[in-house]
Amino acid sequence: MSARARAGRGSAPGEVPPLEAGRVGRAHGLDGSFYVTRPRAALLALGRTVTVGERSAAIVRRAGTDAHPILALEGVEGREAAARLRGLPLLVAREEAPALGEDEWWAHELEGCEVRAGEQLLGVVARLLELPSCEALEVRRAPGEGQLLVPMVKDAVLAVDVAQRRIEVDGAFLEEAMSGPPRARRTAEGKRGD
Repeated sequence: MSARARAGRGSAPGEVPPLEAGRVGRAHGLDGSFYVTRPRAALLALGRTVTVGERSAAIVRRAGTDAHPILALEGVEGREAAARLRGLPLLVAREEAPALGEDEWWAHELEGCEVRAGEQLLGVVARLLELPSCEALEVRRAPGEGQLLVPMVKDAVLAVDVAQRRIEVDGAFLEEAMSGPPRARRTAEGKRGD
C-alpha cells in the first residue's frame, strides 16, 4: 500500500493537477546541473519533460541517487541559470507519470479524505508524510484532539475510496499502537519517544 508523489499547485478547477517531482536545489558544477530537494524519483526519468516556472524542458542528465538526484534540463546552461531556478517546483504532467499499481494513490488524491474507524470520524487527511520506515497520513483532528499519523500499511489502512473521499482505518490497530511501546507510539503519533 503506497501513495506516491504530490500534486502541483495552480491548476484550474476540474483540471488534473500536475505532480510535483521535487524542487530545484542548489547548483551542482558549472554546466547548469542542480540537486533536487524532496525528490520523487519515479517522476524524474531521463528524457521526461518537466515544467519549472514558466518553462518546460526535458531532463537531459540524471546523476546521483534516487534520494539525492542531480539533474540537468535542456536549455539551462551554466551555474547562474540553475541558481535562478532554485526553490521552484519540478512539475510533471499527469499523463507523463508512470502508471500506479494496485493499492497506490497520488498524495493529492488522499489529501482532504475523511479518515474513519467504523462510524467514528477521526479527522481529515492534511498531507502525506515520508517517514523512514513508511509513508503516513497526517490526520487533522478536531481542535484539542491533536494530530494523528496513520502509517500507510495494510494493518492500519483497511480501505481507500478516493471517489467517496473516505479512508477506513483499523481503530484497534491504532489504539494498540498508541498504547504500545515507544517505537509503536512514534509511528502512530508521529512523535519521538524519550
